[in-house]
Amino acid sequence: MDVKQRILQLRDELHRYNYLYYVENAPVISDKEFDDKMHELMQLEATHPEMEDPNSPSQRVGSDISNEFVQIEHKYPMLSLANTYNRGDVQAFFNRVANGLNGQSFEICCELKFDGLSISITYEKGQLVRAVTRGDGVRGDDVTANVKTIRSIPLKLQGTYLPSFEIRGEILMPWTSFEFLNEERAKREEPLFANPRNAASGTLKSKNSAVVAQRKLDAYFYYLLGDNLPCNSHYDNIQEAGRWGFKISGAMRVVHTIDEIFGFIDYWDKERSHLPVATDGIVLKVNNLRQQEELGYTAKTPRWAIAYKFQAERACTRLNDVIYQVGRTGAVTPVAQMEPVLLAGTIVKRASLHNQDIMEQFDLHRGDMVYVEKAGEIIPQIMGVNKEARSVFLGEKIKFITSCPECGTPLVRYEGEAAFYCPNDATCPPQIKGKIEHFISRDAMNIESLGPETVDDYFQRGLIHDAADLYSLKVEDLAGSEGSKIKSAQKIIDGIEESKNIPFENSLYALGIRFVGKVVAKTIARHFKNIEALLDAHLEDFLCVDGVGEVIANSIISYFHEEKNLNLINRLRQAGVCFEIKDNAGPVSDKLKGKVIVISGVFEKHSREEYKTMIENYGGKNASAISSKTSFILAGSNMGPSKLEKAQQLGVSIISEDDFLMMIK
Repeated sequence: MDVKQRILQLRDELHRYNYLYYVENAPVISDKEFDDKMHELMQLEATHPEMEDPNSPSQRVGSDISNEFVQIEHKYPMLSLANTYNRGDVQAFFNRVANGLNGQSFEICCELKFDGLSISITYEKGQLVRAVTRGDGVRGDDVTANVKTIRSIPLKLQGTYLPSFEIRGEILMPWTSFEFLNEERAKREEPLFANPRNAASGTLKSKNSAVVAQRKLDAYFYYLLGDNLPCNSHYDNIQEAGRWGFKISGAMRVVHTIDEIFGFIDYWDKERSHLPVATDGIVLKVNNLRQQEELGYTAKTPRWAIAYKFQAERACTRLNDVIYQVGRTGAVTPVAQMEPVLLAGTIVKRASLHNQDIMEQFDLHRGDMVYVEKAGEIIPQIMGVNKEARSVFLGEKIKFITSCPECGTPLVRYEGEAAFYCPNDATCPPQIKGKIEHFISRDAMNIESLGPETVDDYFQRGLIHDAADLYSLKVEDLAGSEGSKIKSAQKIIDGIEESKNIPFENSLYALGIRFVGKVVAKTIARHFKNIEALLDAHLEDFLCVDGVGEVIANSIISYFHEEKNLNLINRLRQAGVCFEIKDNAGPVSDKLKGKVIVISGVFEKHSREEYKTMIENYGGKNASAISSKTSFILAGSNMGPSKLEKAQQLGVSIISEDDFLMMIK
C-alpha cells in the first residue's frame, strides 16, 4: 500500500472511530490505538502536503454533537490535551516548559484525569445559565436542562464569586451507578454500556431530563475562565471555586520537580482503583497563569499542559473457548470466551483476539490462563498466555475456522489483509443485516426511527433482505394486528420516507462501497454529480478526482460491475432515493474561484462550518494548513499563535470576518 492509500485508509478509519466514540457512545478500539493511528496520519500528512484535506480527522477534535440539541459556540475554544503513555514524554514536557520560560522557576499542578464527558458551564450573578458539551471544541450541545438535574453541580453559588465566568469539568457516572444501570439493562435484554464514560455521555444526551436525574451522575471541576480571575495561579482559582460550591478533586497537588511528578503518578496508578469514579490518567499543568500565557498554544493543544495516561489494567483468567463474529464487510473476528474476571471496575467475560495471526502467535489452547487488558480501559483484549500455568491436561489447540460460522461458505484471505473474509455477501445474514444497519446510520440515510434490533427483527420476519426492501414496507407489515404498535410503525415509515430527501453524497456513502468513507463519498458525489456518470466512469476518470487513488477507484468500479449491486441501486432509485446533486447544490458564484483559504479562530456571525460551506459555494477551496499556496486566512478571535507566526513568515494576508462577508457580497 502506497503512502497516499494509507493516508486515505487512516482518514476513513479515524472518521468511523470518532463517530462510534463520540456520537454512538460505542467505542471499538482503545485510546492508545486511536492515538497511534492519529499520530501516524499526522506524520504522513506533514511529509505529504499535497494530500491536504480540510476534512481530515487530524484537523479536528472528536465531536460529540447530537442533532437532538441546539448547538452553542464556545466563548473560549475547548482544546484537547496532548496525550502520552510513557514517562519519557513527561520528562520532555517538563524540559520544554523550563526552556520555554527561559530559566524562570515554575510550578506544576498535578490532577487526576477523570474519564467522563467534558462540560463547560456559564454562571451569571451566581446563577447557572448555560451548560454546553465540548462538541468539536468550537461549539457543543446545549444540555442545560439535563445538567441542572445533577445534584453535585450548584444551581446557585455561595460566598463571594465572580459576576460572570465559565467553569469546566467532567460529567461522570460513579461505579455504583454504572453497575446498577447495566444490571437493569441486562434484565431488560438491552445492550450494556461499555464503560462509565459512555454511560454518562449517553445519559447526558437523553431527551428526557428525568432519566438523567434517575441515573445519579456526578461532576468534578478543574478549570476556571473569565475576566479578572481571583488568583494568579490555576490551583488557587480551583480552590476558590470549591469555596463557591463546586465539587473539586482533593487529589490536586502543586509540585516543583520531575521526581515529585513521577511520585504523584506512581501513587495514583495504584490508588485510583479505590476511587468512586473512573480515572484514566494524570493531567499536568503549569500553575502560573502568566506563564501559561507566555508558553501559549500549538494549533490544537496548549503548550503548558499534558495528559499522562495510565497503562491498561491487566488480569489473568481461564480461556474457555473462541467464537467467531462476522461483520458487515464479511471480516471474521475471533472473540475469546473466558471465566469472568474483574478488570478496571467491570466484569469481563469476552475479549478480542483480532485475527488468525494473533491466535497463532499466542499458541492458544482451551483451558489456557490468558492475560487480558482493557487498553484505554475500554475494549478488553487478550495480551498473552501464562504458559507456565499449563498442566499436563492441556486442552486442544484452538485453530482458526476455515468456513463462515453463519453460512458455511469457505473463508478467503485477500492479499495484504490480516483478516479472513466470508465472500458470501449475498446471503450471509450478518453481512446483510450489517449493510442495512450501515445504510440507515446517521452519516448515511439517517433513518433515526430504525435501529439494529429493529433491523434484526424485520430480517427474521422476512420483511427485508436488503436496503431497498425498506422502501416497500407498510404500516400493517410492521404493526400486524396489534393496534398499539400503529403509532410507532407510522413513525418508522415516515422516517424511511424522509430519507428520500437525503443528499447524493449520503446515499452514495450508504451503499457501503469498500474504502468509500464519508469524505470520499462527498468528493466523488460533487465531482460526478449523479449516479449515471459514476456508472459510466473508467479508472482514469476516478484518478482525476482529488483524494481518489487506484485502490478506491478499483473498489468502486468493481462494485458497479456486480449485477446485484446495480439491481439494488435501480430499486433504490425507483423508490425515490436521491442519486444526483440538485441544481442548487453547486457554487452560487465564482468570486472566490482559485482562492485557497484557511480558517482560524472563533467567529461571531457564522460558525466555522458555515464559513467553509460559503467558501465552497463561492468557488473557493478550504485548506487546513498555511502554505505558499494560501490566498488568505479568514481569521476570527483567538487565532492560533502558530498560524499567525506562519502567516507572517509567508506573507499571507489575514482577512477579518466582516471583510470576508463584504468580499462575497
